[in-house]
Amino acid sequence: MNLTQEDWWEKLQADENAVILDVRTEDEWNDGIIPNAINIDIYKGQGFIYQVEELDKSKNYYVYCKAGGRSAQACNIMNQMGFETTYNLMGGFSEWGGPVDMPKV
Repeated sequence: MNLTQEDWWEKLQADENAVILDVRTEDEWNDGIIPNAINIDIYKGQGFIYQVEELDKSKNYYVYCKAGGRSAQACNIMNQMGFETTYNLMGGFSEWGGPVDMPKV
């Protein structure tokens, strides 16, 4: 499901079963992240699938990339894999106005 920045953040704040998934590349990840995000690069192809298969399907996934395209694709893939609840951040990190952390190296 595509959500605006405000709706995505509001829903995330109220969701105790939430996981934030960043599907950008490592270089993009190093530019800053939404706090508590985990990173699985969608460009890794089959590697992305393998890593996503290890995630808990009972959680709700809040997915973002740089502009919203890759995260929408990731949500579609995850839904096909049996993940019931995925939320795509429309506009992605490039339009993000919420809190930003630097990833721990």
